[in-house]
Amino acid sequence: MARRNFLKTSLTGLAAFTIVPRHVLGGTGYTAPSDQLTRAIIGVGGMGRSHIGYTDGKLLAVCDVDQTHLQKAVDMAGKGIKAYRDYREVLQRPDIDIVHIATPPHWHGLIAVEAARSGKDIWCEKPMTRTIGEGIKVVEEVQRYGRIFRLNTWFRFRDTFYGLGTTVKPLKKVIDSGVLGWPLKVTVSGITGYNWKFYWSGKTNLPPMPVPKTLDYDFWLGPAPWKPYNPEHVHAKFRGYWDYDGGGLGDMGQHYLDPVQYMLGKDNTSPVKIEVDAPQQDYYAVGSWRRIEFTYADGCKIILDGENRDKDAAYIEGPKGKIYKGMQSTIPNLDKLIASLPDPEPQMTDFVEAVKTRTKFALNEQNGHRSCTLVNLGKIAVRLGRSLQYDPEKQRFINDEGANRLIDQPMRAPWVI
Repeated sequence: MARRNFLKTSLTGLAAFTIVPRHVLGGTGYTAPSDQLTRAIIGVGGMGRSHIGYTDGKLLAVCDVDQTHLQKAVDMAGKGIKAYRDYREVLQRPDIDIVHIATPPHWHGLIAVEAARSGKDIWCEKPMTRTIGEGIKVVEEVQRYGRIFRLNTWFRFRDTFYGLGTTVKPLKKVIDSGVLGWPLKVTVSGITGYNWKFYWSGKTNLPPMPVPKTLDYDFWLGPAPWKPYNPEHVHAKFRGYWDYDGGGLGDMGQHYLDPVQYMLGKDNTSPVKIEVDAPQQDYYAVGSWRRIEFTYADGCKIILDGENRDKDAAYIEGPKGKIYKGMQSTIPNLDKLIASLPDPEPQMTDFVEAVKTRTKFALNEQNGHRSCTLVNLGKIAVRLGRSLQYDPEKQRFINDEGANRLIDQPMRAPWVI
């Protein structure tokens, strides 16, 4: 039985005992609301070590295939932390409730699926998965095993959204009111800071080099195709290679696109058309791109303006009005209008509470998969250098087998989801 399933039958005579230690009720079948959650971090490079200070439970274990990273994490976390090289040993521990996945993206889907099957709740770094097919599988397995999933980007519900001088909430209120009209066009460009990683590209013709003694490079590659070691492939540099991520779009795209998806009410669907303007890409190293345009069935558009061509473009534009950076708008008295509008539906934004009450987190496996699909659709269009038609229900490209082959990419044996 998954250790965080709540006792569903009433316990006559025990109604007064609302705080009961876990072991009193048989260990894995019940968790009292007072019990402290426990957690482990898989992948403790620079991003993973930032998870050490999170307050979602007591940290028991850290895991990494690089001994240098692992030692730094142990030193930061303090006494009593168990260090592992193999994440599968972490997942076998019955005393760990939550796993943080902060590995490179080519591991996200595989580890998330195995964590769900192991009865763990999951806090996963962005992008959620490297491929659309892996995302579909994560959704299936998280829901099959009743796990709580959180994706580690939060701008849909907290903090000032990149460069706009506002949180998402007032923008959502304006859009939901219909005052801008419909359909809407959202332009994500240099004015929002997007292009600060725009030129994050890989290098070609890298010479083989000796593998550092502290790194298990074969395990680092895992499900990715084998390539000779070069320091450009690993750690902070892996973003620039298709086998591990997708350049600046893979690294930062979900931060920018997930709030837009939420504002437009597209959490349960995907675009039907993806148009791209980009130079020809290398088969292995990610290159730059100029523009990606996503179009939904109802005519709404999201434009990624990589070169910041449309310097005067509104952030949100509809038939009846526009909103610019800093909440400048063609709508009269926008501030008063926002104050008069109802708030969006409440969201569960406390991960500890979500785990204890078995309530879906605000950014979960389902809507997280859809915003990650935006990233992966853009990556595929850039990689292939052509416009694509997509079926959001079947989650397949229309009449394009080359694109469909990039939905489910084979993993290197023996790794498989």
